Formats: sequence, C-alpha cells, structure tokens
Amino acid sequence: MSLLRPLFLAVCLLLPVLSAVAAEPVPSRPAVELGLDPAAGAVAATVIDGDTLTLADGREIRLVGIQAPKLPLGRAGFASWPLAEEAKRFLAGLTLGQHLDLGFGGRRSDRHGRVLAHLFDSQGRWIQGELLNAGLARVYSFADNRTAVAEMLGLERAARAARRGIWADSFYAVRPAEAAGRWLGGFEVVEGRILAVGQGGGTTYLNFAEDWREDFTIALDRRARKLFEEQGIDLDGYAGKTVRVRGWLKSRNGPMIEVTHPEQIEELEGR
Repeated sequence: MSLLRPLFLAVCLLLPVLSAVAAEPVPSRPAVELGLDPAAGAVAATVIDGDTLTLADGREIRLVGIQAPKLPLGRAGFASWPLAEEAKRFLAGLTLGQHLDLGFGGRRSDRHGRVLAHLFDSQGRWIQGELLNAGLARVYSFADNRTAVAEMLGLERAARAARRGIWADSFYAVRPAEAAGRWLGGFEVVEGRILAVGQGGGTTYLNFAEDWREDFTIALDRRARKLFEEQGIDLDGYAGKTVRVRGWLKSRNGPMIEVTHPEQIEELEGR
C-alpha cells in the first residue's frame, strides 16, 4: 500500500495534462483564412512561459489573444499558477527548433517591446489554437487586437466542456456573478444574469443584482460602447440575458469588470 498511494497521487496530479494530450488536434488553417496578415518568421529558440517565446532572430513573441498559466519569472512573492510548467512544456514541444510564421490582426507590439503575433508552424498548425484546444490557455483579448477571437473562444469552450487542462482545476473555474467578490484582483471569467442596464457619468453599467453599490457589475466607457454599436450590439438588450464575461476583477462599488470590446462578453443562449 505504501507504494500504491504515491503512484495514485502522481496519476491524479497528471490527469489534467493527460487530458490535454488526448485532445484532438486543431485543423490547420492559414493565417489569411483567420483574417490575419501573414509575415515571415524564424526558428523558435527559447520558450519563456506558456504564451511567450523568442525566435532565433532575437524577437520575443507574445502569443496574442491568449493567457497561459503564469510563472513567477523573477517576480518576488509571485506563486506559479497551476499547470504553468505544463503549459510551458507543451508550447516547447510544439515550437522549439521549428520554423514559425507570424500572423498579425491588430497592434503589433506591446510596451515591453514584444511582438504581438499569432504563430503557425510549417504544417500550418495554429499555435494559439493548439494551446486553447489542449486546455492550457484561455482567451485574453484586447480592443486593439480582436482578429480571430471568435475562433479562439470556440476552442476554449470545447476544452472547458471536456474539462481539459486548466478547466479541471478550480483555480480557473467560471465564477458565479453573485460570488464574484471572492476573487478580486485576478483575471476571471464570470457568469450570471444581467438584471438591468444603467448610465452614469458617461459610463454604461450592466448590473447583475439590485444593489449596484455591492453586487457584480460590468462597466463600459464611451469608446467601448462605440465598438459594440459598430458591431450592431444594443447594450440595453442585455437586460435579462445570461452572459459570460472575462476581464480583471476589481473592486469599484462592489466587484466589477471593465469591458473594452464586444468579445469580452458571450451571451449564453437558453440560460
């Protein structure tokens, strides 16, 4: 029994990774088919974490549109997120020593000088798609880089439904709106029914309960509202709808996520 117990524990710890490996591969799709502008790349030289690597020509690539579990990377007091090492190894297995081409769909660099790109190997495999499909990343999009987010959300939903990778760990669970205040300070996916839509000081508020000073709220400024309008989305129409929203959860008259673009909110039909 003394030998069986450690073996059992080791198998349990590996289950999320094993389920990720068992996922069906994402069909190859060229960058242009995803609406991206293709660009020449180079061989992957080093992997920094589950969503960042460097190319042999010196460029550091941040895989745009996703967020893999985070490693400390020298940050004092920062604990690794669950499956961070597994995500790094998975990305390394996909990319190290491989020639990778780039695809751009918005802003091309960040304030750290990293290149914001989608990556494709020589067989046309979409690296972001593989990580999402394996359950080793989640969608993390920005208003200035929205191309292919719809496709990425679809891959994330399938991985979550199958409980692959991070979706089998409570650290990444979808949070109920009524309890969102328990997870302040993190990037979270929150789900609930919008009770009412209101306005105040140029901001639109999607309120999930009666007490807007204490309960979970989504806030959108004028710039965000314009993007919704351009996409034909009437914010007032969200009243009574059940949605899933993602973003950094902060405290501002109760727990709040500030939404900057439409892809942050998914309407859940039949819920």
